[in-house]
Amino acid sequence: MIEVVAELSRGPVFLAGEALECVVTVTNPLPPTATSASSEALAWASAQIHCQFHASESRVALPPPDSNQPDVQPESQTVFLPHRGERGQCILSTPPKILFCDLRLEPGESKSYSYSEVLPIEGPPSFRGQSVKYVYKLTIGCQRVNSPITLLRVPLRVLVLTGLQDVRFPQDEAVAPSSPFLEEDEGGKKDSWLAELAGERLMAATSCRSLHLYNISDGRGKVGTFGIFKSVYRLGEDVVGTLNLGEGTVACLQFSVSLQTEERVQPEYQRRRGAGGAPSVSHVTHARHQESCLHTTRTSFSLPIPLSSTPGFCTAIVSLKWRLHFEFVTSREPGLVLLPPMEQPEPVTWTGPEQVPVDTFSWDLPIKVLPTSPTLGTQRMGKESAQ
Repeated sequence: MIEVVAELSRGPVFLAGEALECVVTVTNPLPPTATSASSEALAWASAQIHCQFHASESRVALPPPDSNQPDVQPESQTVFLPHRGERGQCILSTPPKILFCDLRLEPGESKSYSYSEVLPIEGPPSFRGQSVKYVYKLTIGCQRVNSPITLLRVPLRVLVLTGLQDVRFPQDEAVAPSSPFLEEDEGGKKDSWLAELAGERLMAATSCRSLHLYNISDGRGKVGTFGIFKSVYRLGEDVVGTLNLGEGTVACLQFSVSLQTEERVQPEYQRRRGAGGAPSVSHVTHARHQESCLHTTRTSFSLPIPLSSTPGFCTAIVSLKWRLHFEFVTSREPGLVLLPPMEQPEPVTWTGPEQVPVDTFSWDLPIKVLPTSPTLGTQRMGKESAQ
């Protein structure tokens, strides 16, 4: 028996273009007092990063698959296929790297190997939607002598910041390293520089604050004014808005606002509804605020953007956008008053009306959500083990 442990030094969340570093430890778990016949011989071990794509057949009409690439990968026992046994298509992968060859471990002995690879910058972000899924994994394959290949898969989360694809790492030719022993240090500098650049761009895009006012009206008049200080956010931030109902001519009885994502299949890949297809647009609510607001002059709300959610993105097959979805309940009666009179000559019993004729309408305000720092997006340590 062999135990393989893969540990990500910084957690499982990365920005596309960053370098992933992983320490792979191979151990013979038998006690050192075991006989020499209990030593384990390993032929080789390799590691590779890949992105697996899967689409819902009821929502997405994909071209006929290539006969050479079946939807379920074959269960090959002699070839290192990181996506073996998984549904969908492998749309992106890094070159496989060999960790070791011809390794023999005595009882209680262990060996550690370092794996480093830059996450492809041209790929989609990690996403698990109702129509499509993009899933990143680091797969480590290991084969014992005269045994089938065993795979260890470490799930990754990849965030994509648009615009970094066109940025080049600055090189000073006068001091450019000429020794191969300096390549690792140079790679670390590039990774740090990329993270710093991404942080600066995110800060510049999300720190601008300017009050935006929107008049909210239905067919009978003005309901109120909605104010928001910015329209671009990062994962983990709060969307704060104010609603002024004191200027309205139509009484608002209740309102709700939902922070939603809209997943939309691109027109050329939409499945026709008449052919049994599901809707090509789906919405997911991440936070919601509801309030009864009759006789309320001004109110506010705060909706947190979950760190675990996916920023907006667009691929050839699907797009994901964020929005604030408002729903208003207004009175049809002009000048509606549901409070008891302030002055009465003698005590009276007052009850509000049992029924009020109302209208409802909705309004959507698009917002933009960008990634955050990968260190903030890490929810758990990237450590997986298998035996």
